[in-house]
Amino acid sequence: METTTASNILPERKPKWLKVKLPTGKKYTELRSLVDKYKLNTICSSGSCPNMGECWGEGTATFMILGNVCTRSCGFCGVKTGRPETVDWDEPEKVARSIKLMQIKHAVLTSVDRDDLKDMGSIMWAETVKAVRRMNPETTLETLIPDFQGIERHIDRIIDVAPEVVSHNIETVRRLTREVRIQAQYDRSLGVLKYLKEQGQRRTKSGIMLGLGEQREEVIQTLYDLRAHDVDVVTIGQYLQPSKKHLPVQQFINPDQFKEYEEIGLDLGFRHVESSALVRSSYKAQKHIN
Repeated sequence: METTTASNILPERKPKWLKVKLPTGKKYTELRSLVDKYKLNTICSSGSCPNMGECWGEGTATFMILGNVCTRSCGFCGVKTGRPETVDWDEPEKVARSIKLMQIKHAVLTSVDRDDLKDMGSIMWAETVKAVRRMNPETTLETLIPDFQGIERHIDRIIDVAPEVVSHNIETVRRLTREVRIQAQYDRSLGVLKYLKEQGQRRTKSGIMLGLGEQREEVIQTLYDLRAHDVDVVTIGQYLQPSKKHLPVQQFINPDQFKEYEEIGLDLGFRHVESSALVRSSYKAQKHIN
């Protein structure tokens, strides 16, 4: 019997439930104007997130630090791969100022992988959180971190600045990890999430993409693995191919299947499960701090 991989099935046509409504609303329009006027860098707009209007309307936005060139070449990710630019040490203040201008209530910080740096970028991470805290004391924070190669002293820098939520995405099932995430490791990601909790991080979170060739039983096993490592929140969404150079979509997951995974996750004890086609890592992120 042939094994399903992320490269041997042709996808069906994109279904109707993946159609995205154009963002609207007064709050979205105001923030869109500020972003354009001050050239603010949000991953919401640069990544064309389908939930941008909804999140901005609720006062949530995601900011990417440490540049826009990644040292890794994951098969699912649209971020450029190559030699990153020099670290901009003014970036923490720039991000904090952007959050203040946009009057963001809950900010999500994420970054490219910086395996080229001795500290993997962890010092910049900590400085950015501190700057946001100084300038926006009422803003709550989620940090969507890379794995820092599992090096605990780098992870400690995140724990020390105490964001309300620390997230690290496992992205896919164990079998597909080598193909989808190339330089990452399934067990290393689980280890990062476990270490965060062991060191006192109050709320941890992870995310999975579907449609890369995974089987139902593998998705359920991944949920079991995350919960066994005391993860509190999980997001489950549909993978969409960023370009023809990236891994193809193997399957568009039916809404009923997303609903089943949500119910399984809640039965396992996750505090929050966001599971639907258009869910992304920061979707409804403001809910996950409670």
